[in-house]
Amino acid sequence: MGILDGLLGNASTVEPEIIEKEIEQFLIENEKVDLAFKLVRDMIVFTDRRLILIDKQGLTGKKTDYHSVPFKSISHFSVETAGHFDLDAELKIWISSAELPAISKQFKKDDSILAIQKALAAVVCG
Repeated sequence: MGILDGLLGNASTVEPEIIEKEIEQFLIENEKVDLAFKLVRDMIVFTDRRLILIDKQGLTGKKTDYHSVPFKSISHFSVETAGHFDLDAELKIWISSAELPAISKQFKKDDSILAIQKALAAVVCG
């Protein structure tokens, strides 16, 4: 996947070492990035301890929201895959006993949402 996929809203994988350097001030001692996905300007980062959702805001993307969720706090999640006419896929994550999902991300039709689901299943159920 390349730049065109990112611009179209498809998630693309990013090398963990690159992301680790980019977010090192947010990582705790000995925390490692295992997996990272870039979605246009936003990112979904799996470390060995938590999920970090990075949301670039505004026109310039200078303002950034870092949403950190310890894996033990994720109670459940859902993935809605894209169809023939509905081209968007959606990921929803519930925290603890919340009634509504705390996190909701839209994806264009691609296989990255399945890789994200597999990574979530591994840390939440494994």
